[in-house]
Amino acid sequence: MSDLSKTAKSKSRKKDTTDANNQDTAGAGSMLSTVAGPSSSQPPQSLGSDDLIKRRLLDKTVGGQQLAEKVPSNLNKPHEYGEASRTPLTGAIVEPDSPSAGGSTSTEIVDSPKTGDGMPTPGSNPTVDSLDRVRVDSSNQPLTTNQGVRISDNQHSLKIGLRGPTALEDFILREKITHFDHERIPERVVHARGSAAHGYFEAYRALTEFTIAAPFSEEGKRTPVFTRFSTVAGERGSADTVRDVRGFAVKFYTDQGNWDLVGNNIPVFFIQDAMKFPDLVHAVKPEPHHAIPQASSAHDTFWDFVSLMPESTHMLLWQMSDRAIPRSYRTMQGFGVHTFRLVNADGQSVFCKFHWTPLAGTHSLVWDESAKIIGADPDFHRRDLWEAIEAGAFPEYELGLQIFTEDTANRFSFDVLDPTKLVPEELVPVTPVGKMVLNRNPDNFFAETEQVAFCTAHVVPGIDFSNDPLLQGRIHSYVDTQISRLGGANFHEIPINSPVAQVHNNQRDGMHRQAINRGRVNYEPNSLAGGCPFQAGMSGYKSYPEPIAEDKVRGNPELFSDHYSQARLFWQSQSPAEQMHIINAFRFELTRVQTPAIRARVVSLLVNVNDVLANGVADGLGIALPPAMPLASNLPIPSYPPSPGLSLLSRPGTTGIATRRVAILINEGVGKECVTAIYDDLLSEGAVPRLVGSRLGKIKTADGSILDIEITLEAGPSVLYDGVIIMQGETSPPHNMDALDFVQQQYRHCKPVYAIGDELLLALARVPATYANGTVDPAVIVDQKKMERSSLAQFKTALAAHRPFMREQDPSTM
Repeated sequence: MSDLSKTAKSKSRKKDTTDANNQDTAGAGSMLSTVAGPSSSQPPQSLGSDDLIKRRLLDKTVGGQQLAEKVPSNLNKPHEYGEASRTPLTGAIVEPDSPSAGGSTSTEIVDSPKTGDGMPTPGSNPTVDSLDRVRVDSSNQPLTTNQGVRISDNQHSLKIGLRGPTALEDFILREKITHFDHERIPERVVHARGSAAHGYFEAYRALTEFTIAAPFSEEGKRTPVFTRFSTVAGERGSADTVRDVRGFAVKFYTDQGNWDLVGNNIPVFFIQDAMKFPDLVHAVKPEPHHAIPQASSAHDTFWDFVSLMPESTHMLLWQMSDRAIPRSYRTMQGFGVHTFRLVNADGQSVFCKFHWTPLAGTHSLVWDESAKIIGADPDFHRRDLWEAIEAGAFPEYELGLQIFTEDTANRFSFDVLDPTKLVPEELVPVTPVGKMVLNRNPDNFFAETEQVAFCTAHVVPGIDFSNDPLLQGRIHSYVDTQISRLGGANFHEIPINSPVAQVHNNQRDGMHRQAINRGRVNYEPNSLAGGCPFQAGMSGYKSYPEPIAEDKVRGNPELFSDHYSQARLFWQSQSPAEQMHIINAFRFELTRVQTPAIRARVVSLLVNVNDVLANGVADGLGIALPPAMPLASNLPIPSYPPSPGLSLLSRPGTTGIATRRVAILINEGVGKECVTAIYDDLLSEGAVPRLVGSRLGKIKTADGSILDIEITLEAGPSVLYDGVIIMQGETSPPHNMDALDFVQQQYRHCKPVYAIGDELLLALARVPATYANGTVDPAVIVDQKKMERSSLAQFKTALAAHRPFMREQDPSTM
């Protein structure tokens, strides 16, 4: 040791001794220990040194003892029993005399680049700050380096009464669901293939007469959201445009915590009880012996299951309709599926159904087109969403609510707790209450889209559950799934899942824990932390006190036995073209089924829906019409008038041609001025035009100038566009066979076709300007010599509208 060091140490020791002699240090040794202590409550004045850390330790320990002395008893305890317990009190707290009293360690003031600046902020949880805290950009940075009891009933959950809530003690349900939830890791068991975006929800007006839920608390209030769309059956690498239900899940980052509205693009479901969810998904997933087919319901096990579950009939019609092959996520409705409760500040409750309606309209693909897109671009929906947002064409969806009282619900001819039923808009209109805008793409697909965890159990004050038995099971299942998929109970700390509201509770430890909680207290009630964190009392979440007095039972209420009335409603509300699509979809799916008895069983369900439907499917399968499936109840089947809102054709949207993709087929000798005028006109209204040719490169126009082909017929086939404009050069040979096929596909898939200057390609493609009955096809437009503004306007009108399905009603002319 150097002389200088010895001198410094000697001076330090001498100073410490002097300080100790001048101050009361009795009991200091106990303060420097972590067990036992003197019986006297008089703390020492010094720990024998003026060292900053020792002074902090003394301050911390004494402060903690003083906090405990301020809480001689649990003042709230007398209010936790009898009638008084119906109104929980705000937790009693006391303020510490020093901020250090609540700390875990006296060394928290030691700063470093890892532990922080040594200035902890009491009452703050910085882990829920904006995602900027974890957003990484690596520009100009080098690479660096960096886990047997017999079952009497397998059909129903254990419920408190036929219409009551599901009992937590139902060990059969919990075992079954838990095993199901953990069957596959790391990707989701269902909804594995998805795309997502950030945005906001803006309330049109306050809904305080119905709910205290934060997103609806005031007019114009904006709540951040993260929305994920998905297919259900396919694995993460499957294609986008398969026939399937689509997930539509919205995470609201409210100032009262996170609310997840986890729904689908179809308002009903296949099953009535969560007990059957593992069976449904097992049946629709690839068959276990050969893992085929991927992302398809067209196989024996799915149809075997649903044909034995007649409550699936309504959902089957939706799945076989055009709703199951949406044009894009931007043109797809969303539904909360279940009946929920809204609760206001007075504790009054109403029932509610949630509806998302895209302002761009609700549009679909046709089946032949969707199947070909799988080969042309399996990322079609993902690409469409990403590109639209990157271009500033932000998808918008209006949120509508169906609000009705419990008395009203009791007068319906169906049970609102049955997830295979919807509430027709003719009975309860949908009231628009706000708009969601998706205005930012994720920075990192895995960190955000893949790691986001939606749970139906995530609700905020003002939103509550109904006793829908499928919803009751989902409340458990989704949380349980995330624990397995995301590595443990701390999945809520992953940045995309963390709320913007503060998080303070006594949960500690577990895999991947991020929060570093100060203090020695991880329980409540306590005195060593001054009672904190304390229960919020009436300002916290309070479940609606629904009165229930029922027997425990496995079963369903009588109205659940109606399996066909709303399937009939859906069928009769479809246009003739949509009805034909449903018939064709059943025919395609069941043709792929190998077991004849299963085909016949499905058709027997359809006999109870509609004769035209059943006969059409039977005829397509080459079988005789089987007897109707026996009804599950003697109750009369209710009838409903058609509901126009169930048809896609009633939802054209309000955004015109924005984001519509238009192929402009050109070749040598086209008029540059005309091409440029059309191109610019489409761009000005938000469409996405592309100059398409046989190969990339430059072509000469009629005036000798140059145009660049943007994409080839091979790389951008017909199915990727919403319409085509054909421009034939005067001096060049006609477009090749690829162009001919392109135009034929556009016509076959009922898209608008506009030809300028020459009808030769239309003639070769056998594209008529009229339907077979002589009626003019408004979506086939021809200008003989030059582009007319009225013709371009007609093309844009057809482009913005639904497809002219009258083409499908005619005998093929191709």
